Amino acid sequence: TVVVVEDIIDTGITMSYTLEKLRKLGASDVRIATLLFKPEAFKKDYPIDYVGIVIPNEFIVGYGLDYDGHGRNLPDIYKIIED
Repeated sequence: TVVVVEDIIDTGITMSYTLEKLRKLGASDVRIATLLFKPEAFKKDYPIDYVGIVIPNEFIVGYGLDYDGHGRNLPDIYKIIED
């Protein structure tokens, strides 16, 4: 069993590519864990096995996530509010 741990899954396109590569390498059982999941943006049909927090389809920053290079080093996760 392979467990892929991701920080955030929104459209799912990147994870789809990862799953394809792992299966080509012989992984028959792949599980996906993500801290943050945006179901409104998700465009794929594979299951997300473990979800920490379901969030709306909005930009967030902090804890390693950035928006245009900003906010990556914030100690918590924040939603960006645009004026």
